[in-house]
Amino acid sequence: MIALREMMRAKVRFGLLIGAIALLVFLILFQQTLRNGLITSFVGAIERQSAPVLVYSTDASRTLQASAISPELEAKVRAVDGVGQVGRIGQSTFSVKADGRIQGSAVIGYEDRALGAPDALVAGRYPNADGEGVANESDAGDGFGIGDTVRVEPGGYPIRIVGQASDSNLQASPTVFVPYTTWEQAITAANPDARTPPPSALGVAPAAGVSNDELVRRINAASTDLEALTRADAAAKSPGVAQVSRSFLVIFLLYGLVVPLVIGLFFLIVTLQKTQTLTLLRAIGARSKTLVGALFVQVFVVVGLGVALGTLLYVPVSFQRIGSIPLQFDVTAVVGWGLAILALGVASAFFSARRVLRIEPAAALTGGAV
Repeated sequence: MIALREMMRAKVRFGLLIGAIALLVFLILFQQTLRNGLITSFVGAIERQSAPVLVYSTDASRTLQASAISPELEAKVRAVDGVGQVGRIGQSTFSVKADGRIQGSAVIGYEDRALGAPDALVAGRYPNADGEGVANESDAGDGFGIGDTVRVEPGGYPIRIVGQASDSNLQASPTVFVPYTTWEQAITAANPDARTPPPSALGVAPAAGVSNDELVRRINAASTDLEALTRADAAAKSPGVAQVSRSFLVIFLLYGLVVPLVIGLFFLIVTLQKTQTLTLLRAIGARSKTLVGALFVQVFVVVGLGVALGTLLYVPVSFQRIGSIPLQFDVTAVVGWGLAILALGVASAFFSARRVLRIEPAAALTGGAV
């Protein structure tokens, strides 16, 4: 009980450390959630669509809206050995009238529900006819809820929202998935002089016995004007995603340095301050492992309380929305960072433990403990 009794006698000292750790945990979890929300708001529609393989034109730099698949390129894809199903996917950004105001929205048209539609719905149903669409659930309050009608401007072409998906936005803007013909009609309504647009990409499913990676290799070998990517790679290799991930990685590495420094320095200072007391305890028979055990008990209690308090601060913030970026509570991040911070705290306390182990009981006889 030495560890807990000491903490009770020095509530302010240990309370400040717990508060510092809680603040660090809160900042780490908040920025982890911000990173996830930022990436998801830009490429969630690609990551959560149903096609296992996406095929772009090479000059599009893996950007859906910049890509255009000509009839010749589409024929080459369909002729590749190992291709099972092929579905056209179109994407455009429109000004739409929703909730009584004009705002930007991405509209994605899919020809086959298994090749380009949201892979799952959280409410409602998939479109059964032209003029129906599926929107992201986080945009329901902006006029994209089930039963709402958004109108493409100019032209006023109506799209009625009949379903909702999760984390399905593109380009950090409200996104609506519609049948392919609805996407074509929306383009014609907004620009009556426009020609029938080519598909932006192709959603492809492999034939039986062919893996997604193998199908990607075969399509890329068929033409230098085609770039095939698995669904995961299409999201991860979208322009800007790698840069955002690297930027946040630097921040997290800095936190990884700050946490052990704060915890380690605190316990080292405390150990130095109570060296005389520890020497007396050793002189009257206290074992080194008992004193070291008390030190690590304090580390576990302090870090555990800090992580718990930081998580409690993070919970209400994790359900907020920053501009067009919705945040979500991330259980994996909480568990992962909690264990990581605990491990860093324990590792940093080894310097203090070595100091305790070096204490000589005989020093009490020479006045070292007085």
